[in-house]
Amino acid sequence: MTQSLFPLSNVQIELLKIFSTDLSEKDLVELKSLLAKFYAEKSIELANQVWDEKGLTDADMDKWLNELS
Repeated sequence: MTQSLFPLSNVQIELLKIFSTDLSEKDLVELKSLLAKFYAEKSIELANQVWDEKGLTDADMDKWLNELS
């Protein structure tokens, strides 16, 4: 057996175990949506944490948005 240059993560291994059978196209789309929502929520939580730690305000965001245009 050869070793991969990119070993599987613990999440990948668990997903392979759980989904060792084929999903219907509908279920696959639903799973992808669920995973996208999970990672989106995690990203928002992290962004909110950074926002709070830095003491940023809506005025800061407005300033940044106006600088880009």
